[in-house]
Amino acid sequence: MINPRLDLLPDYPFQRLRDLLNPLTAPAGVDPVLMSLGEPQHEYPDLVAKVLAENAHLYGKYPPAKGSPALRQAIVDWLGRRYGLKPDTVDPERHVSALSGTREGLFMCAFLAVPPSKAGAQPLVLMPNPFYQCYGGAAIASGAQPVYLPVTKETNFLPDLDAIPAKTWERTALFYLCSPSNPQGTIADLAYIERLIALARTYDFVVVFDECYAEIYTDQPPPGALQVCEAQGSLDNVLCFHSLSKRSSVPGLRAGFVVGDPDLIRLFLRLREYGGNPIPLPLDAAAAALWNDEAHVAPNRARYVAKFDEAERIFGNRLGFYRPGGGFFLWLDVGDGEAATVKLWTEAAIRVLPGAYLAVGEAGQENPGARYIRIALVYDEDTTAKALRRMAEVL
Repeated sequence: MINPRLDLLPDYPFQRLRDLLNPLTAPAGVDPVLMSLGEPQHEYPDLVAKVLAENAHLYGKYPPAKGSPALRQAIVDWLGRRYGLKPDTVDPERHVSALSGTREGLFMCAFLAVPPSKAGAQPLVLMPNPFYQCYGGAAIASGAQPVYLPVTKETNFLPDLDAIPAKTWERTALFYLCSPSNPQGTIADLAYIERLIALARTYDFVVVFDECYAEIYTDQPPPGALQVCEAQGSLDNVLCFHSLSKRSSVPGLRAGFVVGDPDLIRLFLRLREYGGNPIPLPLDAAAAALWNDEAHVAPNRARYVAKFDEAERIFGNRLGFYRPGGGFFLWLDVGDGEAATVKLWTEAAIRVLPGAYLAVGEAGQENPGARYIRIALVYDEDTTAKALRRMAEVL
């Protein structure tokens, strides 16, 4: 009676974390700090409430599946500013669809990209390991076999494309890449992106670039796949995902978008009309205003830079500390991530996420996240600094 693929889905990382820590007691008299979830706690821009109020009457209308023309134009304009694209590189009618948060689209694109078979066998969906759990769930639910590509310090926390055999590429239907990566904050350079797109076109698979952390960085803006596509004059085989959750500190707005190959976008919209969740028009208007506004972005980014400055002062060269190129996570090597998570909760009232919960240990191989904890620097600077000092004392 039940789809047997559901039995193949592992428990979600945050359910595993609740199972681990909820039976345990945090120290009395210490305010808990929940640094396990990548949910920005910075103040969101004032314009959000204003635009929502001005457009509240639009809750009485069904929104279009791909977003309003104004939102799609705001997205195209932002892409042009952010990546230096020419005006005709991205067409708001053919190349863009709004999303109710990027997780929806990242999951649904597997149902778009995975055929019944590839090269005469079960299709493969490739992803870095550790990975955003949505990728693995999408692969399993769509009937593909997930292939977890180990990413370690030795591979600069990116999949080693040269280590993947041709027989694997031939069966590949979909490849997920997050840059800046979650959890390590690694940025793929243009040469790496170009190589991956070339492989996608050679072996005929879809490559998904999850660029949701692209506006949170320490030094130079991370490059994007659209820059490579523009230089090559083609968006074939490419889908890029972006979100306002991190850029504008509005995770609850649930506003993202996908941009890319017009044939894939057309089919994606066809799929969304059956099972997608269009953005309500007042939220659509708020999203358009946020994409059109740059004034709030640099101060938001500066707050993350200040928190990484503080983390560097506190940890120095201990626990494998390094400063990531992008994103807002610390990926600390603590030897045993699950044990450290328990210790931090029971002795310091701090919740982090064991790295093993974001990764898969293949048969006979160590889980590549087992030694690590992921720490989300999402609180204000003072709260973050106090929590990190408590963490350093305990660890």
